[in-house]
Amino acid sequence: MRVFVTGASGWIGSAAVPELLAAGHEVVGLARSDASAAALQAAGAHVRTGSLDDLASLRAGAAEADAVLHLAFKHDFSDYEGAGRTERAAVETMLDELAGTDRPFLFASGIAMLAPGRVATEEDGPRSSDPASPRGGAEGFALASAERGVRPVSLRFAPTVHGIGDHGFSAVLAGIAREKGVAGYVGDGSNRWPAVHHSDAGRLIARALEAAPEGGAIVHAVGEEGIPAREIAEAFGSALGVPTASISPEDAASHFGWIGGFFAADIPASSALTRARYDWEPTGPTLLEDIAAGAYPGA
Repeated sequence: MRVFVTGASGWIGSAAVPELLAAGHEVVGLARSDASAAALQAAGAHVRTGSLDDLASLRAGAAEADAVLHLAFKHDFSDYEGAGRTERAAVETMLDELAGTDRPFLFASGIAMLAPGRVATEEDGPRSSDPASPRGGAEGFALASAERGVRPVSLRFAPTVHGIGDHGFSAVLAGIAREKGVAGYVGDGSNRWPAVHHSDAGRLIARALEAAPEGGAIVHAVGEEGIPAREIAEAFGSALGVPTASISPEDAASHFGWIGGFFAADIPASSALTRARYDWEPTGPTLLEDIAAGAYPGA
């Protein structure tokens, strides 16, 4: 298949693209910079210049593809509503082109806050399709496109997709621990975070593309169901040589900044159905193993 990939040179895209190429697919990656274009060409992919704000490039990329893998997202937490509007417009544009073609549309979504306090599963439906909801309600909107002749697949990623080169949530926590001189957790640290290794996420994406069913699907890219936040903090403390300490919920925002609310959440998630449906078994290092091995700049 000719697969159009947004976010192709990003963190998750850099794991997915080699897997797609190895499976014999032709990859066309969206690139907004010369550096991204060069990285894609070096990996063996074709390049389409554009960005999430360039709806014409998204429309053309989707129109020329046999499948679309949408991984790009503006992770701007200072304007999260704006990022959601961009996401909704991008998804609507590409789905308009795919409507009636029976082509797969795989898109990145998240597990965080899907079912706080209990184990989220693939049977948990989207929270909302309202454009004003988080991420522009894109998950609910996209999954509904099955009624328009598209094969949508929601790729729900664990909040930390870890590994060497990760600049996401775990890297932020490592940086805070280094800056503050203490590896903190909120309250008693019993709240749980799911995780998945970078390489495992890439393999799952390739399998989900080839098995995209009529009617749509929800896939959980989760290697570890829930790691207690205290254990994550202790791993960073050990790697950095700084003490580990509890941060009161009242002080979480001032200590951690914008990530404090996320790191305090209890958001475990299962991937049991995903493993069975796609014959997928994570084999990469665990999050704590990656931290101990020095996968993060701050650790």
